[in-house]
Amino acid sequence: MVIGIMAIEMAGGVYCPLSPRDPQHRLHTLTQQTQSRLVLVHYLTTMKFDHGLVSLNIDSILNINDIEKKSLSSLIVNGEEISYIIFTSGSTGTPKAVQVRHKNFIDCVHSLIYINSFNKDDTIVQMTRCSFDIHVQEILGTLLVGGTLIMLHPGGTIDFDYLSDCSFIVVGEPFSVSLIDLIVKIDLTNCIVWNLYGPAEATIDCTVRHVDVRIDIQNIRIGTPLSNYRSIIMNQYLQPSTTTEEGELFVGGVGVFAGYLGRDDLTAKALLEIDGQLFYRTGDLVTIDNNGLLHYQGRKDHQIKLHGQRIELGEIERCLLSITSISACVVMKWNDDYLVAYVQSSSHMNEEELRQHCRSHLPPHMIPSIFVILDKLPLNQNGKVDRKQLPSPEFSLSTLLSSDESDALLNQFEERIHTIWCQVLHCNENHISRTTSFFSVGGHSLLFIELYHHYQSVFNFDAHSLSIAPFLQQPTIFQHSQLLQTVIVNEIKATQWQTLYINQSMASFSQERIFLDEQIRFSSDIAIYNELFTLEVVQGSLSSDRLLQAFRYVLNKHKILRTSLMLNNDNSSLTQCITDIHKTFTITMNQTFGNENELQDIIYRTTINPNLFDLSTGHAFHAEILKHQISLNENENNSNEFITNSDVLLIAFHHAAFDRASRSIFFNDLCLAYNTSATSTEDDDDESLQYIDYSVHERLIDMTTSRQFWYLQLEEYNLKARLSLPSDRHRLSNDHRSSSACVTQISFENEISQSFLDYASIHHVTPFQLGLGILYAFLFKLSHGENDLCVSCLNANRYRTELQNIMGMFVSTLPYRIQIDPRWSFDDLVKYVREKCLSILEHSHYPLQHILANIHINQSNISFLETMFDFITISSQSDELSLDGASLKQVSLERSFEVAKFEFMLTFIYNPILENKRLSFHLTCSHDLFDEITVTNIGRRLEYCFQQLFSPNETINRIDTCFTSVSKINLILPEESQEMEDIIFCRQLHIVNEGMFI
Repeated sequence: MVIGIMAIEMAGGVYCPLSPRDPQHRLHTLTQQTQSRLVLVHYLTTMKFDHGLVSLNIDSILNINDIEKKSLSSLIVNGEEISYIIFTSGSTGTPKAVQVRHKNFIDCVHSLIYINSFNKDDTIVQMTRCSFDIHVQEILGTLLVGGTLIMLHPGGTIDFDYLSDCSFIVVGEPFSVSLIDLIVKIDLTNCIVWNLYGPAEATIDCTVRHVDVRIDIQNIRIGTPLSNYRSIIMNQYLQPSTTTEEGELFVGGVGVFAGYLGRDDLTAKALLEIDGQLFYRTGDLVTIDNNGLLHYQGRKDHQIKLHGQRIELGEIERCLLSITSISACVVMKWNDDYLVAYVQSSSHMNEEELRQHCRSHLPPHMIPSIFVILDKLPLNQNGKVDRKQLPSPEFSLSTLLSSDESDALLNQFEERIHTIWCQVLHCNENHISRTTSFFSVGGHSLLFIELYHHYQSVFNFDAHSLSIAPFLQQPTIFQHSQLLQTVIVNEIKATQWQTLYINQSMASFSQERIFLDEQIRFSSDIAIYNELFTLEVVQGSLSSDRLLQAFRYVLNKHKILRTSLMLNNDNSSLTQCITDIHKTFTITMNQTFGNENELQDIIYRTTINPNLFDLSTGHAFHAEILKHQISLNENENNSNEFITNSDVLLIAFHHAAFDRASRSIFFNDLCLAYNTSATSTEDDDDESLQYIDYSVHERLIDMTTSRQFWYLQLEEYNLKARLSLPSDRHRLSNDHRSSSACVTQISFENEISQSFLDYASIHHVTPFQLGLGILYAFLFKLSHGENDLCVSCLNANRYRTELQNIMGMFVSTLPYRIQIDPRWSFDDLVKYVREKCLSILEHSHYPLQHILANIHINQSNISFLETMFDFITISSQSDELSLDGASLKQVSLERSFEVAKFEFMLTFIYNPILENKRLSFHLTCSHDLFDEITVTNIGRRLEYCFQQLFSPNETINRIDTCFTSVSKINLILPEESQEMEDIIFCRQLHIVNEGMFI
């Protein structure tokens, strides 16, 4: 490519790049427009051009050694001659060919040298595609000044270790604050960062601003004109704008182009003579501050920038209007990431037909992501399309499961993905739209992880080959099919973890964390990690013998339930060892209850019983029958043989051997064993991967990148400072806690719950990410503006397919740190949280104790471990358990049996089974710090915060999530506002207002 470009320029030709990604129809149009006589190709692009063109295969030319080189030295190129042509999108439907002279380009390079953005001593990385004019600067400009040019290997643009010593120049897109966050996050802070602005018609760049990534974190300006460039800001009447007044930017000077090839009419509109000098009218709206710095504000027309590419929406509209059945069309940029086409059609066209038409005429970056087909586009009073009245691209959320044939799955590969979705979502719908977000049809974070592991299993790839992050960013069947086909095309294969046939090893990182946390932070009087399930027999009866046999079968299969944990005092290592206690396991049957209160008391005592388990002997599982005294009296003869109506089955696990995802695994295996009367043998599942195998495999993972990631996440964070919450007391000096909890619960009506889910779907975030965003906004307000917030979140951490059916403790606890800009809107905050969560996902396997060790702090006094967030989605499966005709139902707990593992924990719970109030939150705070009334008040303020964001109730002052800053969220309850108003204006009932006239 470099040799080809240099050859064209040195031979006096005009260079015009053509992208091999463009469809053949478009390439033909571009070559016709430039009247090109010669196209340089290589072995991959020879078939892109028809036989009417002369094409030279550069591979064959490079093999010729006896080329006469002297003739090139006598060639003189005039500065006014055209150096290159670059195509930009055209509103008329035809791309515009921008002609740039040799003099324009040379002078632009001199201006860049003048500000020392690059010089002969620099090494420049070529990063942009040939459809960007910037690639000319990267290649020709570098070689022209005598610098060193690096052509990246495939994928090199995201190899940050490779790029870490480079200057960093930002062009193509408006410089965003999130880009600064990325630069800091990947530790490119030692780089020199330039923000360069300029349209192709001004020869690549025309303004410049040096960016300090440690200071310029709020507003990134496009700066001042380069040397030998001029800029003027004009209002709509072509009069100069005043300071801070918005106007159109006109650019003059050495870079102004020669005009559009073959389009003198467009050239005349684009160029304006001012004081005898030509200026190019950019169409960009800017302001200028008192320091003379330009601030980019947007466009005055419908031209947009998308992923760095300049797009005239009219070109896409004209492409679609060439279809005879489409009578009107509007294309818009939506949510900063997508193009949406609204078409008015009289025929029954479907979205895929429209997409295929665009693919055959437009480059990939100009193909709309979403097509909305309407009978008639909305018009305003002037008969023009009313863009404000166009439906949201997500308007079809209510009909996602409709049987509209226009959105039917069109190929077998998508049907395979559709089947997997139905398996994961436990639905039998035949018509989930191919463009529907997974999260708008009942999906949530845990189910998405399950979906990803289904993909890994079916298509046989691992997370290193294709991580979960792009699937989350593109959560539709169509987009997943595109991602998964890359696996097939590239023949990516996963390396499977195998069983190691061992009975003893070091404990897993999660086991270590739970074991040490229980020892260090809490006293031994009350258990905090007893996980209980209480099931009442509501129909039929259970055989005690068969149930015992089923329990032994499950204990034999899942060895973690009989694995001991021992701390070696010599080297402080924690060791696990598989025991044989399943052979002598028994069901406890020594407690009875006469009424509901007695039952609740038994459950509570069991929940906090510190002697329920003995991890040193492998006793991590407990089963108990609580006999109801009435049934006991009725069945005196066989009281222990059968578990009958109203009796309760109590099952308990220690958290070191069990997590939330283990629940379904355990009960599925228990049902199978009981219903089939399966018996355990020592040979069962010898080949199956066990939790002890996982604990060895995880320690062999290369965690170098993750170590650096987490170090940067917490860099300069004050780890010992406590969040300023309205507590009633301070922590005891010995840092031990009682685990006594104050709990408040708030449930939301379905209307507000649906508003929450719709927001998540429209903004392409998971309910977990949205809930976390709400917590950040709430803590920001509750702490009176603390903006450097770090809370801990729970991650399922079953990051490999092999781990999906293994019982055990996999959950990781990780710090999620965010630095809030008070001027952010709620939408901005949620978008930032989404990116934060996606970046963490790649490193969620990194153990907490390693994070803490890297920053030299121990687990007992770390501040962010005291503020916890979780989002739980209850399975839509029935909460009843069926064992060979006997039905058992979860016992509802009349009072909270929660213990306070943290100072402040917020848990959102979504239960789709409920008729109403499906969404709720539990706020659990340590009674060591908070009184019950304080926790209740905090919960009410959080509820009011939630209502301001999502409530459809007109009496609630809802904030505009798009424009209103999060600092405007109000935590003063309406009745408190009223009370303050009454006091100020003396409206209290016990006060008599007296006065007299003078």
